[in-house]
Amino acid sequence: MPHNPVEKTPVTILGLGAMGTALARAWLAAGHPLTVWNRTPARAAALAAEGARVADTAAEAVAANTLTVVCLLDDASVGEVLAGTDLTGRDLVNLTTGTPAQARARAEWARARGARYLDGGIMAVPPIIGVPETGGYVFYSGPRELFDRHRATLGVPAGTTYVGEDPGFAALHDVALLSAMYGMFAGVAHAFALISKEDIDPAALAPLLADWLAAMAPAVHQTADRLRSGDYTKGVVSSLAMQVAGTPTFLSTAEQQGVSPELLAPYFELIRRRLAEGGGEEDVTGVIDLLVR
Repeated sequence: MPHNPVEKTPVTILGLGAMGTALARAWLAAGHPLTVWNRTPARAAALAAEGARVADTAAEAVAANTLTVVCLLDDASVGEVLAGTDLTGRDLVNLTTGTPAQARARAEWARARGARYLDGGIMAVPPIIGVPETGGYVFYSGPRELFDRHRATLGVPAGTTYVGEDPGFAALHDVALLSAMYGMFAGVAHAFALISKEDIDPAALAPLLADWLAAMAPAVHQTADRLRSGDYTKGVVSSLAMQVAGTPTFLSTAEQQGVSPELLAPYFELIRRRLAEGGGEEDVTGVIDLLVR
């Protein structure tokens, strides 16, 4: 008897920058019929040679398949590209980087045009798309039924993590994790600056720094536990009072090494404020309360 392979969901992708192209190649490699569109048609040539169908317009691309994935520059580009396009009955998955408010507004915009909408936040860079062992994944938010319907297809380029019905939650999780990353990068920059004038090889410090940061990372679970319980003194080993007392050493070391304290000073000011409010027996979780306006 002839072999009948499982039919793969056809996909349309709008936007063929580095990320869009990586997503497209992953779906093509997995055997999904693919329709692509890009403002600069030349970017689609290589994908056409690999088996993609190239649409002349965004509207034509959307009409080709029920599932359309959008990966454009910004939220404004999404509105411009899809203006006047018939979205009735389409499943629109927006992987364009944006804010939670933009995602919620775009979901309403899509619903008003007859489309079902998922928002996504990509926690990966183009080179690891389509390479499962690298651990890249995408946050998704919006209707659970819609996510479940396309979970297998969406999971081809990268892992999938569903974070809730609120369409803004994918963007919120994306920005939350990236914000923590930039905070880490700030600390790393300060650490390397401290040794920059000394006879210390940065390559020798790097593994010590990486191991230390990895050892500190599980503290996020303790912070979450304290936030849930409301008890910021639970299981505290290094109190806020003790930590504030130690800040002059960090600032003096920076001054002696000729390094600006501007990456550390705002955080130190926050923990001093929390101490002044009477949080001496807490850890640093109370800083979060100072940040929330």
